[in-house]
Amino acid sequence: MTKLTDLIAPSFYDIHHDLKKGRHTHYWLKGGRGSTKSSFISIEIILGMMKDPKANAVVLRKVGLYLKDSVFEQLQWAIEVLGVENYWHAKLSPLELVYVPTGQRIIFRGADKPKKIKSTKVKNGYIKYIWYEEVDEFTGPEEIRTINQSLMRGGEGFVAFYSFNPPKSQRNWVNDEVTESRPDRVVHHSTYLTVPRRWLGGQFFIEAEHLQKTKPDSYRHEYMGEVTGTGGEVFTNLTIREITDDEISIFDQLRRGIDFGYAKDPAHYGVMHYDKKKRRLYIFHELHKVQLHNRKAAEHIKAENKSNGLVMADSSEPKSIAEIKEYGIRIRGAKKGPDSVEYGIKFLESLEEIIIDPVRCPNTKREFYGYELEPDGNGGFKAGYPDRDNHSIDMTRYALENDMKAPTFEF
Repeated sequence: MTKLTDLIAPSFYDIHHDLKKGRHTHYWLKGGRGSTKSSFISIEIILGMMKDPKANAVVLRKVGLYLKDSVFEQLQWAIEVLGVENYWHAKLSPLELVYVPTGQRIIFRGADKPKKIKSTKVKNGYIKYIWYEEVDEFTGPEEIRTINQSLMRGGEGFVAFYSFNPPKSQRNWVNDEVTESRPDRVVHHSTYLTVPRRWLGGQFFIEAEHLQKTKPDSYRHEYMGEVTGTGGEVFTNLTIREITDDEISIFDQLRRGIDFGYAKDPAHYGVMHYDKKKRRLYIFHELHKVQLHNRKAAEHIKAENKSNGLVMADSSEPKSIAEIKEYGIRIRGAKKGPDSVEYGIKFLESLEEIIIDPVRCPNTKREFYGYELEPDGNGGFKAGYPDRDNHSIDMTRYALENDMKAPTFEF
């Protein structure tokens, strides 16, 4: 009898045990070419369904046309290597894999036909397993959430797999998504380096090693699954991590700023500590809200800013500044000139490190992490910095206006 350790790569052993113990619901499996993440998922779904008579599965790709030659074939491979072909029946129209003893089904759906996903039903049991193959092809977390809400019904435990090779761009939604912390989520990274050589064949390694020598950046992206970037990333000095209460308790160089919102644009208030000596910026508090009235903003600032430290604001909103000042808050408009945006962003780029707490400041993290120059369509980038998804960046520029005048600032 084939051992399971002969079918899954060592890098997935911990995930296998995690699944057996039912510790998490969402498994985001990312990695480079040849990492065998899809093989691992297919084996886990087949084994899981054969052990649980109530379990069914839905396997998705963004475009339904690609289902047969990818995930359908992959799951048939898993059935074969597990030696259980006699227990499974494959149907081509519609695409289905049926576990004959119980009638459990693996259903295949394309997200290009959302009505079919919403109407997905099973006769026996419930949909326990959901697999998004090439999840980066989907439009974003809202689409994933809508599908999950349609499918995760009527059962006690669910397992959702999300497999993908990370896109180059750090602003791609899926690269941002896996930095979010959730107690029911595991993010796992794998590469071909832990896979037995005989599984991939000698030529695979020859090609990988050749690319590593000739085009190392392409190798890092394609085979190591790294987010190498498009070259247009603005902030390459980011560290995304938790900033502890102990750290915050000794911060003594606090800066505060606010970027006012409009009808559809969010207002963004933030608090940070600036270590001038080490040129490190710690951003640890935010308020990010659409249609935030000045009174509500003032109430929030007053509750957070008990020492009534100075708040630097967008000077193009004098009425908002005056109204917030009426609530007893020390607030002043930042000076804005024709080059202030470029000057401020270059200052932030020049810092040794910008540390952002992703739990306390999820929108700040998202905007800084995803801020990139716009491509010009000819392999280069447009001049100037884009004016979108930058509310927290503007807020930070305002907050640090006085620090930018320091002589230590060099482009």
